[in-house]
Amino acid sequence: MWICFHLPTKSWRWDRSPILDVGAGGSSFTAEACQRGREAIAVDPLYQMKPEEIYTKGKREIEESTQKLAGIAHTLHWEYYGSLGQHHQNRERSLEQFIAAYRADEGIGKRYVAGLLPELPFANDQFSLVLTSHFLFLYQQQFDEQFHLNAIKELLRVCQPDGRIRLYPLIGLDRTPYSKLPQLMEEIQRFGHTASLQPTSFRFLVGATHYLEIRKA
Repeated sequence: MWICFHLPTKSWRWDRSPILDVGAGGSSFTAEACQRGREAIAVDPLYQMKPEEIYTKGKREIEESTQKLAGIAHTLHWEYYGSLGQHHQNRERSLEQFIAAYRADEGIGKRYVAGLLPELPFANDQFSLVLTSHFLFLYQQQFDEQFHLNAIKELLRVCQPDGRIRLYPLIGLDRTPYSKLPQLMEEIQRFGHTASLQPTSFRFLVGATHYLEIRKA
């Protein structure tokens, strides 16, 4: 689905330069971006699998996550999705759109590339915008501080000079903010880049009101 943390639409640079969606999974973002005339690539270890395998896995995960969300629905914001049922339908539509695009790309590997942080299979300075949604800090209990730093260094490597990296959300599954974020931002700035917290109007997880934007020097 087309959620991009206020992606600019007027600048020629953003319109013509490629976008990278890291840890994209079965999301329809890349398919929708390409339909809108943008050059976009998705990377995920999932793309080593055949379309039928991903589709089966995706359907199962949607059912499992819907059951889990039902138990905590009262703690979530529903302004964007409307309801749990609509959220379920939204994810199913997104999966269908993704699978259609993934099948079209099978054997080509132009839009959907198998890869895993902290080592991505792309050249230096390739993308003007790099996105990571619902991955790094959401699973902060599974990744230590060094992994986060190494992952961001890799995102910076593949990002073009003056390009942007956007990471969302900045909280974990337990709804606690990533405690090492201030130190991480200081480290990024020590490398000569700019790191800032930007507000987003997208609401779902309580407390997930901002994303981290890194501007590569």
